[in-house]
Amino acid sequence: MRFAIFGDIHGNLEALTAVLADAKERGCTHYACLGDIVGYNANPHECVEVIREMDCPVVKGNHDEQASMEEDLAGFNPLAEEAINWTRANLSAEDKQWLRELRMVRQVRDFTIVHATLDTPQRWGYVFNNLDAAASFSYQHTNICFYGHTHSPRAYVRDGVVTSVPFDNLRIEPGKKYFINAGSVGQPRDGDWHASYVIYHADKNFVTLRRLKYDIDTAQDKIVDAGLPQRLADRLALGK
Repeated sequence: MRFAIFGDIHGNLEALTAVLADAKERGCTHYACLGDIVGYNANPHECVEVIREMDCPVVKGNHDEQASMEEDLAGFNPLAEEAINWTRANLSAEDKQWLRELRMVRQVRDFTIVHATLDTPQRWGYVFNNLDAAASFSYQHTNICFYGHTHSPRAYVRDGVVTSVPFDNLRIEPGKKYFINAGSVGQPRDGDWHASYVIYHADKNFVTLRRLKYDIDTAQDKIVDAGLPQRLADRLALGK
């Protein structure tokens, strides 16, 4: 059994299409989405439609929450705020309702998924270091939890103490707990522009990181044509 675990799509249909095609080619049989389907890029409705039709486990991200609300934005920088306002105008009422009803945390088979943190998922905190990860481990009831939000793939391991490791292939060992960031499909921020997701080989107990080329030129052109800030297009090529 192979799970494709992915998130932080952020309205990038070209990157999402590449990831799902790769997952199918790699023999993935199940899927789980870590949230932030919308925001920043130019195809929020189309990405929501794809994920909704997949009928896979999904958790809510902070951009999903803000895009589905009518209230004033809170805690967003000006670039993200402009993108969210545009996204709100380009989602249907059905899209917004579906996003509003997403859960914050879900258990899928023998692992957990969350967008941000397990200790206070609704506050949208970031896990940037071992101390941040330790707070979530205290609330983790499965051996593995996959998360997103930082747009940078990373694995934290608790075996008495918490350590962090970059990874390509990660063996899941008995008695340890793992808090694993799958990176970002639609806006990576680790200096690598390639779309990122992970494959969890549930029967063989290991996790593989995948990085993929996608039609970045089209994604950038769509951002500009939509009237979104040029910086959102430029940053895709920088992986920042």
